[in-house]
Amino acid sequence: MVTSNWSELFVVIAESAATLIGLLFVAVTVTKGRNFNGSLEIVEFRAAASLIAFTNALVVSLFGLVPGNNIGYPALTMGVIGIFFIGAGVKTTLAQPPSQQRRRHQVALFVGLLAVFGFQIFCGLRLINRPHSGGLSVIGDVLIASLLIGIGRAWEQVGSWDTGIVSSVSRIFRRAGPHVDE
Repeated sequence: MVTSNWSELFVVIAESAATLIGLLFVAVTVTKGRNFNGSLEIVEFRAAASLIAFTNALVVSLFGLVPGNNIGYPALTMGVIGIFFIGAGVKTTLAQPPSQQRRRHQVALFVGLLAVFGFQIFCGLRLINRPHSGGLSVIGDVLIASLLIGIGRAWEQVGSWDTGIVSSVSRIFRRAGPHVDE
C-alpha cells in the first residue's frame, strides 16, 4: 500500500479515471456511426487508447490503495499490457492503406504511450525489488500522464480533430476557410 502521503493522490487519480471512463463510454456511444476521415480501425484504436490509459490509472491507483499491496506489481502488469496494446496498434496501423494510416498522429500516440508504460514498467520493477526506493513519485507522474493522454484521445473522439500541441498551435495560424483534417 502507498503511504498516507501518497494515498490522497492515488484516490484522486482513481476517482478521475473512473469518471473519465464513464464519460468515454458516453462519448463513444454518441459518436457511434458518425463519418470519420480515414480508417474506422484507426478511429477505434485511438478510442481504445483512451480506455487503456484511463484503465491503467484506475487499476494501478486502486491496487496501490489496498493495505499490504506493493504498487509495483500492478504497475508492472499494466505496463506490460500497455506494451502489448501498442504492438497491436502498430500492427493495426500498418495493415491500413497508407492514405488512411495517419502516421504522424499514430506515431505521437505510440511514443506517448510507450513513454508512460516504459517508465511504469521500470518503476514497477524497482518498487518490487526495493519497495522504499522512491519510484512512487514517478508512478504518480506516469499515471497523471496516462490520464492526460486518455483525455486527449477522448476529446479527439468527440471533436474528431487532433488535440496535440502542434496541431492546436497550427490552427491558430491557419487562414480561415474550410476545415480539412489530415
